[in-house]
Amino acid sequence: MAELIKNYIAGEWVDSASGETFESYNPANGEVLATAPKSTSDDVDAAVKAAKAAYQQWRLTPAPRRGEILFRVAQILTDRKDDLARLMTQEMGKIIAETRGDVQEAIDMAYYMGGEGRRLMGYTAPVEMPNKFGMAIRDSVGVVGVITPWNFPVAVPSWKILPALIAGNTIVWKPGEDVPASAAMFVKVFIDAGLPKGVINLVTGAGDTGAALVEHPGVRIISFTGSTETGIKVYTKAASLGKKVTLEMGGKNAIIVLDDANLDLAVDAITWSAYGTTGQRCTATSRLIVQSGIKPKLLERLVEKAKSLRLGDGLDETVDVGPLVNQKALDKVEHYMQVGKDEGVTVLCGGQRATDVGAGFFFQPTLLDGVSADMRVAQEEIFGPVLSVIEVESLEEAIEVNNNVAYGLSSSIFTENVNAAFKAIRDLTTGIVYINHGTTGAEIQFPFGGTRGTGNGMREAGQAALDSFTEWKSVYVDYSGQLQRAQIDTDKVLGEQ
Repeated sequence: MAELIKNYIAGEWVDSASGETFESYNPANGEVLATAPKSTSDDVDAAVKAAKAAYQQWRLTPAPRRGEILFRVAQILTDRKDDLARLMTQEMGKIIAETRGDVQEAIDMAYYMGGEGRRLMGYTAPVEMPNKFGMAIRDSVGVVGVITPWNFPVAVPSWKILPALIAGNTIVWKPGEDVPASAAMFVKVFIDAGLPKGVINLVTGAGDTGAALVEHPGVRIISFTGSTETGIKVYTKAASLGKKVTLEMGGKNAIIVLDDANLDLAVDAITWSAYGTTGQRCTATSRLIVQSGIKPKLLERLVEKAKSLRLGDGLDETVDVGPLVNQKALDKVEHYMQVGKDEGVTVLCGGQRATDVGAGFFFQPTLLDGVSADMRVAQEEIFGPVLSVIEVESLEEAIEVNNNVAYGLSSSIFTENVNAAFKAIRDLTTGIVYINHGTTGAEIQFPFGGTRGTGNGMREAGQAALDSFTEWKSVYVDYSGQLQRAQIDTDKVLGEQ
């Protein structure tokens, strides 16, 4: 029987004001998993009002006490890791090992941001006048609207919600419409950790729900992860309303393999970066930029590896690749196969729906050869298990090809030459660079985000995340006991020297 999900507003589980619902399906077999509210602008308004009412008390809660709640979040997530991972695999499809990693990201972030409750560092600096003190401190902002995708149902929300909470803000969260049950289970963790009512609020729904959150006048910050097309619309609308916006959007990430690369290491990294999460992650490798000398051996090994991957229900521990999330995602990948054929690419393996796995949305791990850097399959985000091979002659050409896309999230290079590695670090124009590692696997203590069409300059994770959810406040304390001049007469000072 399908689970009945409700919104969480002002500390209560409630239905949508409209009474309308939608269903969440298991992409491996098509079974209905949950029924959730199709939230309207009225529901969003109620959630924002609840968050706004809770804000004054929450911002005045000492940051170390806020941190203690986040520590309890980490502990509860640890206890419920397997249950939450199992639900996420059922709801969005990726294999159970990856959903366990998804939860672990949130655990790590909860501990990290809990520790920030005893830091939240500002700074002091010398001031111009005698008997005067100056400092800069971080201040909370208010209600944060969080809009997240389905592919990382817990990790991505944790990168936004946890730093926003430790900074003293309150939350209204609209999760991806494919994962309402996972979102509700995650919210229960915060409730059981002792988060006060109204500090976090959940509204499920689709694009209209997110739009209502972006447009609501009571929301001060919008933090969005999703497609570049939608993100730009969010950015444009929110900016027109004077809101602070953080964006994490698309990617067209590449691994560069030079002739001197460790072949065994490269093959494993490329395989899991391209086909892990069924290619449905913003950091997935979708382009392989390979130097001509090593290309024949590399492709031979990659084809063999791709064909050996086992597809199936992600709850099966022996499965390597799960289904795509839904029919729309499957249709998109199939469409790009036709685009590639029209462009003249060669399909080395895969290239079609996997029909021998079951009723789910399965697609074969695919390797495309004969791809040029300007082809659509090399420029546009496919978001599936598809890897396009681009041959180059030199490191310089490889870097140029890597940088010549609309996105700039993650890049990687395999080489045994330290000089080449450092040139790549300097010249690759992405927010994340890996040496002898795939394009996936970012850690929470470092800034996460990208350049160009991937983001708007803000970063998630690490201490940089706090910049997204705080404002700087400069404070001056004059303890001279008398009114002082606002500035030093520079000309006079210089003249006395």
